[in-house]
Amino acid sequence: MRRVLTVVGTDYHPFHRLVTWVDMWCARRPEVDCLIQYGTSTPPQHARGMAYLGHADLEAWMAQAAIVVCHGGPSTILEARRHGLKPIVVPRRARLGEHVDDHQVRFVTHLVKRDLVLTVTTRQELESVLDQALDDPELVRASSTQEADTTAEAVQRFAALVASLFRGRDDSPTSGRAR
Repeated sequence: MRRVLTVVGTDYHPFHRLVTWVDMWCARRPEVDCLIQYGTSTPPQHARGMAYLGHADLEAWMAQAAIVVCHGGPSTILEARRHGLKPIVVPRRARLGEHVDDHQVRFVTHLVKRDLVLTVTTRQELESVLDQALDDPELVRASSTQEADTTAEAVQRFAALVASLFRGRDDSPTSGRAR
């Protein structure tokens, strides 16, 4: 049986929009084993739901999931990619009361440009991408080449920061701030 894991994270803002969208899709796809981690949102009616998952449970579900749908939290996205999956991401939006600002929108836009995530903005788009991913699992597989490129970029940035510290000056983004 194919598994779909949906994760809204641990922020105190409810994310009813994502929970409802996935739950409605799960209602018409009973052959799919769906778990929605719903946080402070209203629990799903059709899919299995848990308010929160411990790290071991999250790891186990990600290891068995064919598809991960999630909010735009960096940790959740990184976990999905670490498990070889390109997550389908719905970033939280401040104007909908889902977060304090739109940093998830900006972060996800950056990741989409690098082809590290898929993103959707409507329930219809989400249902379409979920259906496509069930038909073609490669759509939601992370590319090892992308991981290598991302890792190399991070190593280069870290090396430049360390080198600047050894030269006796701090070129980091926080330099010049009062301590």
